[in-house]
Amino acid sequence: MTIQELETKISTLNLADKAKLISILTQTLTNGSLGIKKTPGVCGGDGCIGNTRIPVWVLVGYRRLGCSDAELFKCYPHLTAADLVNAWAYADAYPDEIEQAIREND
Repeated sequence: MTIQELETKISTLNLADKAKLISILTQTLTNGSLGIKKTPGVCGGDGCIGNTRIPVWVLVGYRRLGCSDAELFKCYPHLTAADLVNAWAYADAYPDEIEQAIREND
């Protein structure tokens, strides 16, 4: 398959599938990035960065307050660029879930 053929196929995916694809690609590029995980009993079951207790909705909230990715790296020095890519893709794919979590935790 060529890159052009792959681009055509990717363009037909919905946001959730694109987020999953980003997670898969990131894992292959970063030697084990764990993407976004939802674990019952951890942070209310919200989607979190890999094996952390950092919910995606928290990062989205900081971003809405004007925090840049660079500032987030200062606040969370163990995060990687891949973690933020995964978080933003997840937030884009599941906006209703993120909005609900923000409302419930406001």
